[in-house]
Amino acid sequence: MTRILIADDEPRIAAFLTKGLTAAGYTTTQVSDGVKALDYATSGEFDLLILDIGMPRMDGLTVLKNLRDMRSTIPVIILTAADSLESTVAALEGGADDYMTKPFRFEELLSRIKLRLRGAQAVASAPTLVCGDLSLDVNLRTAEIGGHVIDLSAREFVMARTFMENAGKVLSREQLLSRVWGYHFEGSSNVVDVYVRYLRHKLGQERIQTVRGVGYRLVCLPGPSTTAPDDPSGASDVAEGHSI
Repeated sequence: MTRILIADDEPRIAAFLTKGLTAAGYTTTQVSDGVKALDYATSGEFDLLILDIGMPRMDGLTVLKNLRDMRSTIPVIILTAADSLESTVAALEGGADDYMTKPFRFEELLSRIKLRLRGAQAVASAPTLVCGDLSLDVNLRTAEIGGHVIDLSAREFVMARTFMENAGKVLSREQLLSRVWGYHFEGSSNVVDVYVRYLRHKLGQERIQTVRGVGYRLVCLPGPSTTAPDDPSGASDVAEGHSI
């Protein structure tokens, strides 16, 4: 039975979530402060955490930071009334798998829960992802190229993992936004392009190819990668003035 931890200090919201998730076939446990949320989430007894930001004793972002610092891989969906861009960015950069604001539609939350649980099950079945000389340990959240450890931020790691899980396939900007940032991005931000550029700088320019008008594709290189100082074709420099 899949167990979901609900960390929210609003009794009405917690009761609503418990009723809906129980009807959907999940087993739930409620906690109303951050200290208990961290304690329960690190027990190994839960498959997913629904986490509010504004909680007593320890706020949700601190809970999240502690979880990721402890290398916990439990999927975390932030469910909060904090709808500012700063809160969203802080949560996603801090290692949250998804972000929803209150009020919310239960059907949408349920869909996101199922998506994150499927991703967690895939990680459990393949804790180390390998693509040529690049490897990712999804449990330890570490990356290596040819045996050398590569320092990736939390969001860079999630994007690298998404590429690794779809090696050789073309991923559109919209697919990357949905899978890496966990929400439907509105506006003309080039955040995907920027993070692709970050990964190219750390993993090698030629490792992530641009497919014009479609998206990006990870290629598996057999040997050590070197970052090319110039790209005469301009194909890999999307973040610097080019667009998909």
